Amino acid sequence: MTDTAVMTEDMTQRLAQRLAALRSDRGLTLDALADASGLSRAALSRFEKAEVSPTAEALGRLCHAYGLSMSRLMAMVEEGFTAHLRRADQPVWRDRDTGFLRRVASPGGRLLAAEVLDCELDPGACIAYPAAVPGMEHHLLMLSGTLMVEVDGTRHDLDPGDSLRYRLSGPTRFVAGSGAAARYILVLVAP
Repeated sequence: MTDTAVMTEDMTQRLAQRLAALRSDRGLTLDALADASGLSRAALSRFEKAEVSPTAEALGRLCHAYGLSMSRLMAMVEEGFTAHLRRADQPVWRDRDTGFLRRVASPGGRLLAAEVLDCELDPGACIAYPAAVPGMEHHLLMLSGTLMVEVDGTRHDLDPGDSLRYRLSGPTRFVAGSGAAARYILVLVAP
């Protein structure tokens, strides 16, 4: 992925508002959400005030606590739905800690079950999701670089052209090879 766009300030603000609304809608206190997500009360407060943008791992923990996929949460933050989405208009988010870049090539919607993500993970970077939205279906196609994906304790080493398909039921971990960024397409299908 050659573009280096990051989550815009406006999108960060909309994410903060959505996170606050999700917690409020579920009647959770910051302490209760901290217990459910494993994140600190202070971090949750900073996310909801748009003081900082959550990392991919933090978003994964929040999504698990809310029973949502990360893509579903991001679709709630993104404005509107367009059938034809030009590359320049596709939302891009970067986790500055891991260098994870996520472009929503085909966003899901209220009536759509699948989403297509174009992802890139910096060389040697690791993203771990300790919990998952059970039943979420993933189809991953490696484009370039190498990637180790661990699903429920089973390791899969992927090279360009390889594919991996699985249903989430527990923790996952993505580790890019040290030689080059791992670039892959990930199709998510809601349960």
